[in-house]
Formats: sequence, structure tokens, C-alpha cells
Amino acid sequence: MSAVNDTKFQPAVFLLTGIPGQEKFYVWISIPICLMYVISIVGNSVILFIIKTEPTLHEPMYIFLSMLAITDIGLSLSTIPTILSIFWFNSREISFDACFAQLFFIHSLSITESSVLLCMAFDRFVAICNPLRYDSILTPPRIAKMGLGALLRGMGIMLPYPILLKHYQYCQANVLSHSYCLNQEVMKMACSDIRAHSIYSFFTLLTSLGLDVLVILLSYVMILKTVLSIASHAERLKALNTCVSHVCVVLLFYMPAIGLSVIHRFVKNFSHLILTVMGNIYLLVPPLMNPIVYSVKTKAIRARIIRVFVK
Repeated sequence: MSAVNDTKFQPAVFLLTGIPGQEKFYVWISIPICLMYVISIVGNSVILFIIKTEPTLHEPMYIFLSMLAITDIGLSLSTIPTILSIFWFNSREISFDACFAQLFFIHSLSITESSVLLCMAFDRFVAICNPLRYDSILTPPRIAKMGLGALLRGMGIMLPYPILLKHYQYCQANVLSHSYCLNQEVMKMACSDIRAHSIYSFFTLLTSLGLDVLVILLSYVMILKTVLSIASHAERLKALNTCVSHVCVVLLFYMPAIGLSVIHRFVKNFSHLILTVMGNIYLLVPPLMNPIVYSVKTKAIRARIIRVFVK
């Protein structure tokens, strides 16, 4: 009887995990992590400032880039408190409500970022495949609607997650394997029947990240087909060069996101250390690298940044 009661024990909090076996190095590990967060927030803020203050950058491509920067800042801010509290103060406890709120923001912002990347792919598709109608298709009101749609899509898809999770009963095991809360991990802590939740989670993965990847891939097939039909070699290179930054950002975002989702859903026995590192890469690297990639590869942004710092 006592064993049954133990399995039905309802914990008051979840316990987050830093890097297993490296507790004595937490202070040193926190230094590069903190630097990555600072660079992410400052870098994306600089991108927003440059786009806002430079009239020549008030174009669809850069407006979408500013949406990406805002989303990256949101992702960074949604994970900073728990990750740094673990490495600085060894504070691993997080309440149910705080955990559900965090996973809602992480997943909704991830889907929003995926939607923005899809919008950016559409921007490149129209610019290369239908340049004469570019200004008439990507008008400011339409861009605003696309941005709002990306945000509402992320929030709408993820809204059932915290509501469902809040109504589950949780077992005694309450240790999560990341420094933040993820839906696919928290739902496994429940003693309740989660089959419907699991099916809905898999469905949302396919219809958000999976569908976006497919459409982005198809758009680049069409772009490549159009570029190869251009007679001038220099013009072909010029057209492809406008897509390099976006392709890099797409790879940086989708590879760790899809990899982590697949591991959580289909791999039973996996190295806890590698899983933790992949989880940190999933949320640390894209917000860090996106402003760097666009600053290096986009001539207009690079030139404006140089002018600002030279002054």
C-alpha cells in the first residue's frame, strides 16, 4: 500500500538539471553561457536599432529580420532566469505554474520563429522568382498581417499545452533533464493518461516545424530552378548570395529543434549529458548566431554597423 501511495505522491515542484557530473565547475560553465546570452540580447537589439534608424533598411526582408530578432530576444529572456539560477545559485526548483508558463513561451516563440523563417523564405521566393511584383505582393499591411499571423499561430497552437498539463496528476519522479521546461518532457512526468496529449504534441510538431521545413525546402527548389535559368553567371551568384544568410539561419534553427524533438519522442536510452548539451544548443545557439550571420553576410547591415561604431 505504501508503494502505491508513493507513486501517487504529488510533488510541489519540478527539479531542473544543469550539466550532470559537472557541478563543481558550474561557476566556470556559467561564464560562457552568460556571455552567449548577453551577446544574443545585445546583438539582436543592435539589429533592431539599425533597421529602425536606417530608412534604406525599411524593406520587407529587413522587417522580417527585425521580427526574427524580437523572437530571439523573447526566447533568450524566457530561459535566462532558470539556467543562470542553476549555475550561479544551484537553485533547481521551479513551481508547476512557472514551469507551464515557461514551456508555453519557449514552444510558442519557437513556432513563431519557424513561421518568421517561412515568411523570409517567401520573401526570397518572390524577390527572385517574381521580382516585378515584389513591391505589390509584400506591402507593409500584408507584412504586418504575416507577422501577426506568425505570433498568433505560435500562441494558438501552444495554448492547450499548459491547460492540459495543469490538470494532470504527477508522480514522485519530478527531475527534468534540462535547465528549463519542455512540453515533451514534462508530460512524461504525469501519472495520468497522456495519450491524447502525446498525439496532439506530435500533430503540432508535424503541422508547425515539419510543415514549415517542407514549404521552405520547396521554395528553395523553385528558387534554385529560377536561378539556374538565368544566363549570366554573375547574376546567378548575386541571386544565390541573397539567400545564404537565410539558409544558414534555417539550418541553425531546425537541426537542433527537430533533433531534440525526435530524441525525446522516439529514443528511450540516450546519454543524459548529450541530451542536456543538445537542449542548451537548441535555445542558446540560434539567438546567438542569427545576428552574427546577418551582420556578416548582409552588406547593408554590416556597413551601417561599421558606420555606427566608427562614429
